[in-house]
Amino acid sequence: MSKKPFYITTPIYYPSGEPHIGHCYTTVACDSIARYKRMQGNDVMFLTGTDEHGLKIEQKAEAQGLSPKEYVDGIVAIFKKLWKYMNISYDRYIRTTDDYHVESVQKIFKELYDRGYIYKGEYSGKYCTPCESFWTDSQLDENGCCPECHRPVKFAKEEAYFFKMSPFADRIEKLLLETDYLRPKTRAVELVNNFIKPGLEDLCVSRTTFKWGVPVSFDDKHVVYVWIDALSNYITALGYMNSAHSDFEKYWPADVHMVAKDIMRFHAIIWPAMLMALELPLPHHLAVHGWITMQGKGGESEKMSKSLGNVVDPFMLGERYGVDTIRYHILREMALGADSAFSNEIMINRINSDLANGFGNLVSRTVAMADKYFGGTLPADREGDALDEEFKAKVTGLLAEVDKYIDETKLKQALEAIFEVVSRANKYIDETEPWKLGKDETKKARLATVLYNLLEAIRVTSALLAPFMPTTMPKVWEQIGAAATDVEYGKLDKFGVLPENVTVHKGEILFPRIDVDKEIEELNAILLKNMEAAKAKLSSEEKGEKTETAEEAEIPELAPEITIDDFAKVEIRAAKVLSAERVKKSDKLLCLQLDDGMGGRQVVSGIAQYYAPEDLVGKTIQLIANLKPVKLRGVESNGMICAADTPSGIRVVFLDDDIPAGSKIR
Repeated sequence: MSKKPFYITTPIYYPSGEPHIGHCYTTVACDSIARYKRMQGNDVMFLTGTDEHGLKIEQKAEAQGLSPKEYVDGIVAIFKKLWKYMNISYDRYIRTTDDYHVESVQKIFKELYDRGYIYKGEYSGKYCTPCESFWTDSQLDENGCCPECHRPVKFAKEEAYFFKMSPFADRIEKLLLETDYLRPKTRAVELVNNFIKPGLEDLCVSRTTFKWGVPVSFDDKHVVYVWIDALSNYITALGYMNSAHSDFEKYWPADVHMVAKDIMRFHAIIWPAMLMALELPLPHHLAVHGWITMQGKGGESEKMSKSLGNVVDPFMLGERYGVDTIRYHILREMALGADSAFSNEIMINRINSDLANGFGNLVSRTVAMADKYFGGTLPADREGDALDEEFKAKVTGLLAEVDKYIDETKLKQALEAIFEVVSRANKYIDETEPWKLGKDETKKARLATVLYNLLEAIRVTSALLAPFMPTTMPKVWEQIGAAATDVEYGKLDKFGVLPENVTVHKGEILFPRIDVDKEIEELNAILLKNMEAAKAKLSSEEKGEKTETAEEAEIPELAPEITIDDFAKVEIRAAKVLSAERVKKSDKLLCLQLDDGMGGRQVVSGIAQYYAPEDLVGKTIQLIANLKPVKLRGVESNGMICAADTPSGIRVVFLDDDIPAGSKIR
């Protein structure tokens, strides 16, 4: 019987700096799903890779005195080292500099041109260099910045090829609203309202102002612009329009694309449009997850970012706690579609509660009692109890529940379901009190039954944890006396698989409990040192770039000078945030109720991607108090709060909390 093909992909990562734990979530999540599907017997193709073209790479390479290829080769080596360290079992790694990919991209571009979907024109509009994206004025955020990263944009004008998007608008809207393509579905309405309903703009798909890219085969003045190049990797890696591979018919369409929310639009709108134009089947699912965030100054949440210096080194964490522990932590904390906070306290408490006190304690207690009361080998005599049946049903019902969550790409819920059984097993120990049974010779048959039931629960839960924690679980199987055949997928909904006279083997503590206070102190010291070093390095790199590319760089210009009388027209007041909530149908806007010392007011601000509502309540901010009221998404806004544009996005300017509301700022 042939195995069912299953194709899962991460995005191809942009090698603009060293990877950090924020990069790990998508790859570890896809790896866990791929391992689970292999366990089920599927023929899995797991793809990852790197997106290596573009202006930003060209500039970074030049600043370091390297060719673009030399620069990306160094970064790719670090990515591959990290994936090996994190036990990522990818089947294929694609680089957009691979010859076969370049060949396919040129053919895809020409095919779209021949079909009439690509045409030559002139681009005149706003351009964001970090995102490598052109934007119309209507697409910019409320501060006139890039709607994705919220950094300033600059005017650009050049000859370019464009991809027609409007012919696919209706089909994409139905795809998003009427199918299970996008997960979570809540993102669909946002995309339709923000990008499709206003009218899909044709997409700029070539550039002439830099050379580091795939040349357009029939017009070598142009290079293929990022998204046709990058998104095509999902099919070129299978051999579409090239002879390097021959897996396209077998694996396409993809079962799951998994991406972070900042590139959702490209995968939810542009990629389906490209496939529709090529008359190819669409992927089954696009799973969109949030960001791993850290708590910044003032308590606000910040996306993990090199520019903030808040990166966390996965190599360091793995050395301290084990790679499986880190894999478990990041998967357990993030619900699909939502952000997850990272802090030393959250991580260590999760390790202690789930892994040390929960699963690790269950294994060590069960094995220790089997060794103490029976010399390690359970006798065949058994004595059951009504309590056992409910416990067995909980264990045997777990597989179907985890299957469902894996199919829905809900890894957090899958892990929660497994640990509900772990908790139930620990409760079963308390209910049956095996330490009391061990003191009574007439209760040995009952004791053997209790310990056997616990070993079976460990067998099932450890096998289902193996895709998430592949290094640790074989150690568990050795301790509980489970053979490789005992933990096969087809036996995980059955009870009584282990031999009746199973022999256990005491082993090392799987997850040592951590001294929280001591560990947090040490980690914070390491993190502070790394943050300072990262910021110093980044500052040095930025200065080098500006010096070496000064002839090409566009020097920022100040707005026209104003007089003191002009400035006096702006009324800036201190205000305290009384409440905050998200504006419906917008992932960017927060509605704030303020105490402005003048009776209160409502202000709408585009900071929802950088601040949770609860992060702002009680804070004192600077308010432009005499700004003419406007409506944003139908919600009235009476003023504007002051914020700074930083390399990582928008940062609200907070005031000392003891400054009274209504105080004038001058």
